[in-house]
Amino acid sequence: MNLQAGDLLHITRAASVQFATPILFRLIRVMTDRITYDGWAWIEGYQLDARGEAVARRELLVQPAGLRRLSPAAPRGR
Repeated sequence: MNLQAGDLLHITRAASVQFATPILFRLIRVMTDRITYDGWAWIEGYQLDARGEAVARRELLVQPAGLRRLSPAAPRGR
């Protein structure tokens, strides 16, 4: 999955066992400067509540293959 800043993600156990309770997450960036295991990535962004409001800024270690994109990032202006 090609993740981009602004993507709205649904994160569940498929991405990491720590997400027994799924969360909504607005991606800021994929943190490529951190060393991870093969098939894992550090991501940074905001955990969202049911209304889509940011409730916490977080850095998460996830398996990108287990992430579900709910909406693509908004197109960038020219």
